Amino acid sequence: MQILKQKLEIQTSQQIEFIDITKDVQSFIDKAGVANGQVTIFSPHSTASIAINHNEPMLIKDFVHLLYKLAPIDERYNHDMFELTKKSDSDGRSNGHSHCKNLILGSNQNFLIEKGKILIGKRQSIFFVELDGARKRDYYVQIIGE
Repeated sequence: MQILKQKLEIQTSQQIEFIDITKDVQSFIDKAGVANGQVTIFSPHSTASIAINHNEPMLIKDFVHLLYKLAPIDERYNHDMFELTKKSDSDGRSNGHSHCKNLILGSNQNFLIEKGKILIGKRQSIFFVELDGARKRDYYVQIIGE
């Protein structure tokens, strides 16, 4: 059994953005030569997520709309007030809404690997979801298998 990990960098360009990373994950599996096992994709950011769904442009617009409705930018968030009034290692963003969106979506996804391929549905894709862009980000892919 092998355990392999890779850190991948990504540049986002929008406030909320769904970036399809399925091919990048599969490429890492191909290079690793793992036939059967599991792959975990993890975002180490509290304002970015990993999600799985259908990569259809109008549906992605619906996802973005839903996220704006669930945690509106113009809502008052205590996190934003804390960063404005206390000395912290803040990057200067009022991003309480982004942290709330991350809580809903989560930071990681796990998939089975079967015969060297990610076991996902025909219409499913893996997304890195930016919730506080635009910025340079990274995410991790870890494979456990043989």
